[in-house]
Amino acid sequence: MTDRYEGSFFGRRKGKPLSPRREALMENELPRLILDLDRSAPADLRDLFEADVKDTCLEVGFGGGEHLLHRARTSPETGFIGIEPFVGSMAKAVVAVVEEGLQNVRLYDDDAVNVLDWLPRSSLDLAYQLYPDPWPKKRHWKRRFINPQNLDRYARVLKHGSEFRFASDIDTYIDWTLRHCRDHHAFDWRAETAADWKTPWHDWPGTRYEAKAIREGRAGRYLTFLRT
Repeated sequence: MTDRYEGSFFGRRKGKPLSPRREALMENELPRLILDLDRSAPADLRDLFEADVKDTCLEVGFGGGEHLLHRARTSPETGFIGIEPFVGSMAKAVVAVVEEGLQNVRLYDDDAVNVLDWLPRSSLDLAYQLYPDPWPKKRHWKRRFINPQNLDRYARVLKHGSEFRFASDIDTYIDWTLRHCRDHHAFDWRAETAADWKTPWHDWPGTRYEAKAIREGRAGRYLTFLRT
């Protein structure tokens, strides 16, 4: 079990009670979709999926699942690992995966550091962290997931030449992430123009958190770091 440290998961996992249907799906379907970290990870992550996939992508904290599910639908040859500790969000994803018969999705409902430590070295082709909890109060910044230890974890599991993508609407978290990635030997930010970080990635579906930010007058920023 990974030791707890600054940057690990903080927060409330349970919200509103689930409907009987969602509760049943969580009980009956989540066990076959969830990663079993008590077993060793396969050397080739493509073996995790029912679908015949060519590469593997990780999304830490998929929230409402808008991005994760969109990518899984539009990229059936990519396997997606989605991590989300909040029960309501996980239930929504499980419903979609089951109803749509998506065979290229695996899920995990606890602390992301457990998965990052479980994955084999250089096993991921892409990783996303989109609109994470910004912990906006300065005294809580130590709780932000982006920190030297977790960047070490991302660096270990990402293949050389792959990308780590990060989005937020909170200026202090954008600056925080840029500074931490700049100071990390394994990540290189290669933006050349403002459009490189003001414009979402190709085929971007948007998320509920992005929509909320826009309603409240904040603009999203989209950072892409190369795993060197």
